[in-house]
Amino acid sequence: MSDEVKKCSIVVFSGDMDKVFAGFIIATTAAAMGMETSMFFTFWGLKAIQKGNLTGKGLFGRMIGLMNRGGINTIGPSRFNFGGIGRWMFKKMMRDKGVTPLEELRQAAIDLDVRLLACQMSLDVMEITREDLIDEVEDCVGAATYVAEAMGAEITLFI
Repeated sequence: MSDEVKKCSIVVFSGDMDKVFAGFIIATTAAAMGMETSMFFTFWGLKAIQKGNLTGKGLFGRMIGLMNRGGINTIGPSRFNFGGIGRWMFKKMMRDKGVTPLEELRQAAIDLDVRLLACQMSLDVMEITREDLIDEVEDCVGAATYVAEAMGAEITLFI
């Protein structure tokens, strides 16, 4: 067996609680198993690495910022959201079952040196600035950087 470090690269396209949760579970598991792991957040997936403040300068950017407010604690499930009740319900069910909350899971990824990368094009389109992202985001990069990252990975996932 080779001593070469294995790599895992995950694109997080969805901003849904269950999908972001899956991304962080896989990322932390891969990192805990010794894999170099990176997560590339694009479009709605950016919600998971935003601070949660309102974003946007222009009319459309402000509308997106208001209707699609970022922040890991505002993320709702892909189904059964029920105007926010679903988010509360799933968080309670997870807490009752001893499942690590999403915010703690993201911190575990950070603690395990998972590289958090934000898609620069998505940031530009949605009028989200680097300052709107959590400090632990390593860089804002383009698709070419992600593709180069994925080319060297044994595992590549799109969530």
